[in-house]
Amino acid sequence: MRITEEQSRLLAICMVKGVSWYLVAREAQRPTGLARLWSGNIIESSPEATKARALIANSAHELDRYVESAVQQAELAASNGARLVTVLDKEYPATLRLIFNLPPFLFVRGELREADLRSVAVVGTRQASEDGLRRARRMSGLLTERQVTVVSGLARGVDTAAHTAALDTGGRTIAVVGTGILRCYPAENRALADRIAENGAVVSQFWPEANGATYTFPRRNVTMSGIAQGTVVIEAASTSGAKMQARLALEHGKRVFLLRSLTEAQPWAQEYVKTRGALMVDDVDDVVKSLSSPDRIQAVNESRAQLTLDFEDLKLEEPSPGALW
Repeated sequence: MRITEEQSRLLAICMVKGVSWYLVAREAQRPTGLARLWSGNIIESSPEATKARALIANSAHELDRYVESAVQQAELAASNGARLVTVLDKEYPATLRLIFNLPPFLFVRGELREADLRSVAVVGTRQASEDGLRRARRMSGLLTERQVTVVSGLARGVDTAAHTAALDTGGRTIAVVGTGILRCYPAENRALADRIAENGAVVSQFWPEANGATYTFPRRNVTMSGIAQGTVVIEAASTSGAKMQARLALEHGKRVFLLRSLTEAQPWAQEYVKTRGALMVDDVDDVVKSLSSPDRIQAVNESRAQLTLDFEDLKLEEPSPGALW
């Protein structure tokens, strides 16, 4: 699969140091957005946009070179079994389009299907207890039995248990990783990643050879929240990345499901249920009944696309996504 000119230009803009990738993704989806980005003409009114205008203008003489580098990155990924999907492409996950801080591109090993729009992230601590691992396996297995795709982050602990249970029950699972698509962290999960790519998808929002860093895993949580309809937190302390993802999911207008065992044990979980709109759940049916169909997600996307066109004439920012339900 060859990279298109539009895709290469999108990636080239992402190579301009200091430009917000989230801004690039938002702007590129607007009518004539990519062409305007290329010339530094950005409609959005925000500090990120002001900064990007200057940076793109100052880098205009470098853009052609960045295009060449973008093609090389895409070809490197392709030679290792991964393909490029951008916000310009129909294959880009509709669930992910509904958040304001979406990545402009993904590298994907495996296959993303429309049925994966009916998905739930199952997350929790890397240092999970035996009870936590058991609950993660049970939740993930029951979700896949109900034709729900399980999303997680390929980390040790709860993530590994969730992915493995989904595969063992014959279901689909998506791993959203915090490294480039050609890297694997933790290294011991490489065989699991290969298995996921054969029965779902491994997804990265970073350059193919990027190593994990302190900033990549929080960004991974943003995308993991966005690509799923909701997030189930199995077991997590107040400093856990799983708690961060619960907060992000609520900001995205997604559902957050906290197991009763977690809610009874963690003050932060109690506060999320009482004041932030998270739902305490006892079993998988409490999760599944809140999910929307893939057709519903696509309809919401089409509605927002029309809003973008309407607001474009007024030179206003696109409305925030709000809740899906």
